[in-house]
Amino acid sequence: MRPLIARRGPVLPPRDPAPSIWSYRFQRLWLTPIFRSFLRVGLPAFAVIMAVGWYMSDPANWRAVTDQVSEVRREIENRPEFRVNLMNIDGASPQLAEELRGVLALDLPVSSFDLDLDAMRTTLEEVPAVDRAELRIQSGGYLAVTIEERQPVIIWQTRVEPVLLDAEGNYVASVAERELIAPLPMIAGEGADLAVEEALALIEAAAPLGERLHGLVRMGERRWDVVLRDGRRILLPAEDAQTALDRVLALDDAQDVLGRDVVRIDMRNPARPSLQLSPHALTELRRMRGIEIGDGNG
Repeated sequence: MRPLIARRGPVLPPRDPAPSIWSYRFQRLWLTPIFRSFLRVGLPAFAVIMAVGWYMSDPANWRAVTDQVSEVRREIENRPEFRVNLMNIDGASPQLAEELRGVLALDLPVSSFDLDLDAMRTTLEEVPAVDRAELRIQSGGYLAVTIEERQPVIIWQTRVEPVLLDAEGNYVASVAERELIAPLPMIAGEGADLAVEEALALIEAAAPLGERLHGLVRMGERRWDVVLRDGRRILLPAEDAQTALDRVLALDDAQDVLGRDVVRIDMRNPARPSLQLSPHALTELRRMRGIEIGDGNG
């Protein structure tokens, strides 16, 4: 009997422990931070964007999403903590405050998200009597409006109606629209609003005239006439008008010139001031000098 002989299969070569070329390349690629970030963040984000884009490509889905967003936004905006229920205006006279309320025309209560404070500030500052406006929404649904109002300091008699100007010559309001607490000095003439600062200085210098001063008239948009209540005038030069007015006041204090029968005092040429007498005073002067009157040869 033959002995049994075990059969063996083909002898395989020992396995190489080194990775394959593709496995090696993938492992090297995985070690790079950019590749790992792409797989962990970029690829999922790209998949989400593609899914959202595919979903939103349907108009019905787009409308549903926008309607839902709008509904959520309305619910947030209409919450009590975001609603403005009261408005207060500080720094303005009662008459101006009422005017500003009409300009803003707010239908309270209103959501604070519906208020454009910059546009409202611009609207308020377009009102002539407003120099500067500031708006703030405070807690408790309170809209605080702070106004710096232009203060009228002088009345400008225009060809249409008398109006109020501030110290810089800015229009404030018409005299009919504003109740004055105290009387204001008056100016007139074309371009008088452009020289309010000079006019105020002359009016202050003319304080010794007291109630005899009626106002100033701008002549030729270059100089002033001081007008008294009885119609007499002091014609001032275009340059250094206050010095010329001081000379007239000093002359009046020394010789009571304005108490005499004088129609106007011409100081346009300070080197040669002149007086214009009234017709009655001129007649008396001629009579005193023995000049014939009425023959036209005097």
